[in-house]
Order: sequence, then C-alpha cells, then structure tokens
Amino acid sequence: MIRFGPGNLRIPKFERPVYVVAGGMTDFRKRYPEKNTSELCTEAMRMTVEENDLKVDPEKLRRMVNWCVYSQFADHFGDQLLAAAKIHDYLGFDPLGNIEVKTGGATGGSSVLAGAQAVASGYADCVPIVGWERMDDVSTKVGNAYIASAACKDFESELGWMYAAYYALMAQRYQYENNVPRETLARIACKNYEYARHTPYSQNPGKYTIEDVVKNETVSDPLSFLECCVMSTGAAILILADEKVAHELTDQPILLKAICGGSHTLRTADRRDMPILLLPNETEETYKDYFTSRRHEWPGFSSFLASRMAAYLAYNMAGIKDPVEDFDLLETHDAFTISDIQTYEDIGLRPYGRGREFIESGEAYYEGKLPTNLSGGLIGSMHAVGATGIFQMVEVLWQLQGKWAKFHADPERWARYGKKKPADFRDLQVKDAKRGCAISHAGTGSHVTCAILEKP
Repeated sequence: MIRFGPGNLRIPKFERPVYVVAGGMTDFRKRYPEKNTSELCTEAMRMTVEENDLKVDPEKLRRMVNWCVYSQFADHFGDQLLAAAKIHDYLGFDPLGNIEVKTGGATGGSSVLAGAQAVASGYADCVPIVGWERMDDVSTKVGNAYIASAACKDFESELGWMYAAYYALMAQRYQYENNVPRETLARIACKNYEYARHTPYSQNPGKYTIEDVVKNETVSDPLSFLECCVMSTGAAILILADEKVAHELTDQPILLKAICGGSHTLRTADRRDMPILLLPNETEETYKDYFTSRRHEWPGFSSFLASRMAAYLAYNMAGIKDPVEDFDLLETHDAFTISDIQTYEDIGLRPYGRGREFIESGEAYYEGKLPTNLSGGLIGSMHAVGATGIFQMVEVLWQLQGKWAKFHADPERWARYGKKKPADFRDLQVKDAKRGCAISHAGTGSHVTCAILEKP
C-alpha cells in the first residue's frame, strides 16, 4: 500500500507568475501529404505570431525568445531522430537552447509544464511550446502498434497491440463496478462529435445519435469505433512568458495559475491499493460507504492515480475548492469514452462511482455548469499526440480571451482548410469565462498533467 510522506504532497509554487500570451495550430487530418512536418509547425507558428493581436511584429517576437520546448510523442512516425532540432532550425530559433519532451499521450501537457518551470524559475522569460505528430507516414495498423508501445510491452501488448483493447477491459470493469449503461458512454461521443462540427480545425466531426454510437461496429468490446479517438497529423503552439514580457506582447495575457503532473506504474497490474487521495471538495465521509458494494480497492483498474495526483496538486496550487463551481470550461483527454468518465471522477467533478451524473445532468454541455471539450476533443477533432495537450490549452486560452469566434467563426478560416462553415454553425464562446482547466493524459494513466488557466 502506498503511503505518502509530507514531501510527496508538497504543493508546488512558481517563483514568479507565468502567463500564456498566444496560441496557434494547423487543422488536423488523417493524412497531410502536401505539407511536411516543418511546414506544419511553421504554419502553426505563423498563426500564433500573426493572428493573436500581439503588439510586436513576428521578427521582434523571435528576438525575444530565449528557450524553446518541443513536444513529439514518437520518433517512429516521422522516422526522424532529433526532429526537434530540425523544427527549431525551420522556426528560426537556432542557436537558442531547447529540449524535447516525451511522456506518451501527456507529452503536450508535460511540455507546457517544462516551459512553465523555465519561466517560473527565471531561467527564461519567453518560451514557445511547439507540438506535432506525423501519424500519416505509416498505416493505421502500424500506427496503432506504435501507440500501444506506450503501455507495458511485457504484459499489455499481449492484448493485441491496440489501446482500445486496454481501455475496453477498463470499461468492462468500470461498468461492472458502477452499473453504468452503454448509453451513458455514448452520450460523451455524441457531444464531442457535435462540437467538432463547429470548428474548422477538426478531423472527425459528425452528428450521431446514441443509437448510432452503441450500434456502430465494435473495435474492442464494449467500445465501438465511434468511441475511440482519431489518429491525426498536425501541429499546435503555445507561447509562455513572464509578467513583464507578457504585457509587452499582448493586452490580454492569461495567467497559467497552476500546472502539475502525476504518474503511475506503466503496467496496470502493478498498481497497489491505497486510501483515496481526497480533493478539496471531498472528505472521508464522501466515501464512507463506497467500498461496501462491488468495488473494494482504489485506484484499482478503473481509476487513475496519476490524474488524481495532478488534480490534487494543481487545485491546491491554484486555490480550487470545487472544480464544477470554480471552472468555466474544461478540456479532458477523451481518448476513449470510458477514459473520459473515469477522468470526471479522478478530477473531482463527481465522487468515485458517480461520474455518469456529470454527463447525464447536462453540466458537461455548452451552457451547462462546466462545458467540456467544446473543441471537439480527441474523439471529434484531433489526437496528433505531441500537439494534443497544447491544442487543449490553446482552445482554453482563446475562450478566456473571448476570441473563440475570431478563430472559429470566420468563413475564410474554414475555406483556408478546404471546408465550408456549416449552415447551422453555433458560437461556442463561453460567456464571461474566467477560469479553465485542461487534462493531458498518457498511456493507461502513466502520466497526467492538470493545467489551470485564468484571467488575471
């Protein structure tokens, strides 16, 4: 049984404030043969420096940068070791120092964490975080095998070299423990596909009913194809800065109030029973009767200690008392519908065993108490893995700046990507949004980051 010492639960702090000043991205596609990786990253950078209402021109901004962080999940896809060096050169940042981060599906979030640490410590004061994935150079079958290598190859790989199989087992266990109907999971997919219809960057928008999702072809029982994220190609960028530089760059800097990480064993069977780590909105009374029915241990096979750890640290760092009340929007790592509902509980939107209430209540929808994955998420919009956690925070940034429509509603922006703005387009700007959260998640819960952004 894991027992924490006081140092393990020390709440992080920044030595000085960290701000998010701008973000950009490409659209995301299954295949992008007409542009190489460097071109995609350059396109995302061009949006970041030219279309975010910055107060300096791109060349001046380039001269202000003093450290860079690069985010790519796997060298396998692009068949290029040290790919970050190539992108760094193309973006014009040589000979500045840089690092490349890899923590599976959480690579994007971990890269922002690394950049925030550089700014918060005083090591740097203007740091671009550049993420991408080139998933179209291999077949879907090979790509699935590459991705599945981020689970324990000694054990989980025997399930078929496919993440859907790993999460399908979790789904079965979760449904058994909590009596959650298939239709509840399907609601998550329907919601995220629908929101993906209203963004020009999305790869996989659609209008589906619950029946469509449940009766769709099964990829790994009980998960259907419509409940699994997409494999994507594309790039996303976020620029962090200290307070002085942030105000030199923009009139609307957004405070990165907290970003924290958690981890857990790569092999799920190695995860030991322990007392539930309580969030600020929970007490021991919350779980007084929880282990008297079908569930007898935590985190077990149906919860993510890494997510709970990241949320615990970030909430305490940012002063969050109740996430549903304190956040105005949320981006979760909905790689599968089951991982989404698990995350609802891990980050305290509902107590363990009651995650279904969050989606069934309507609170997760636009104009609900906590709109979730208005970007379309990983299921509807993208999962170019190295870009994913950055993409989430760019979407939160634009919401907090009140610029969602600027980056999503213009018909010319849709045309830029060969698309037509739908006739029934909805403006998904959250009214008076002040604080948002983004969860970046890896593997079967091996690494997770929780980022909290807010208006100063």
